[in-house]
Amino acid sequence: MDLKLKDKVIIVTGGSKGIGLGIVQTLVKEQAIPFIVSRNEASVLEVVNNYKKEGVELHYAIAELTDNEQCKAAVDAVINTYGRIDGLVNNAGVNDGVGLEHGNYEDFIKSLKRNLVHYYLMAHYALPELKKSKGAIVNIGSKTSVTGQGGTSAYAASNGGRNALTREWALELLPYSIRVNAVIVAECYTPLYDSWIKTFDDPKAQLEKITSKIPLENRMTTAEEIADTVAFLLSEKSSHTTGQLIFVDGGYTHLDRAL
Repeated sequence: MDLKLKDKVIIVTGGSKGIGLGIVQTLVKEQAIPFIVSRNEASVLEVVNNYKKEGVELHYAIAELTDNEQCKAAVDAVINTYGRIDGLVNNAGVNDGVGLEHGNYEDFIKSLKRNLVHYYLMAHYALPELKKSKGAIVNIGSKTSVTGQGGTSAYAASNGGRNALTREWALELLPYSIRVNAVIVAECYTPLYDSWIKTFDDPKAQLEKITSKIPLENRMTTAEEIADTVAFLLSEKSSHTTGQLIFVDGGYTHLDRAL
């Protein structure tokens, strides 16, 4: 299926690793123009240089997304480079384990900035261009907003906020024909996930325990599967879909895992 994303300029935050990189790779395949925004310069340059070898030029902005001014500067860099913005994928974030019992005010607020506030900032600064292009926003979320996880209050709250903002923005932006949806992730194997699994005494056993509870095929969701859904939601093929929370999780969140 031709998603008709050719030459569409799409911002992808956290686009140099994990799910974000998967989204960038899919967008390149669809001949879109992903613009990576990340604080990790080394990983960004690795991605950009690898694509350069294939004859694909990617642009990027290095930004600490917890900083308001750097968010604005990143969006300005996209406009200065391409003169337009057709889509925004809010993806960057980290499950940083700020819980209720052992957390504190400072870490809770810091986590909200790392995982939620920049979703608002990037959308706010990109909005004037998205209004011109009648573009689309896709927010990447987590099952923790629905299932909880334990010991990660700030991350769960941030993801609840992402879901709420998805519905709120879909409503507010109706007059501009800007569609806003979210893709909710459960168990997807990324570098961050790999680091977390390795904290267990027996990582292999822990991974098998988790995958055994994923209803569809007892396997992890791939970054490519997340990315394909994101590309669809950015495209005109989903032209009457807005305000939706799409769970790409092999049934993990809603199907009875006791079966």
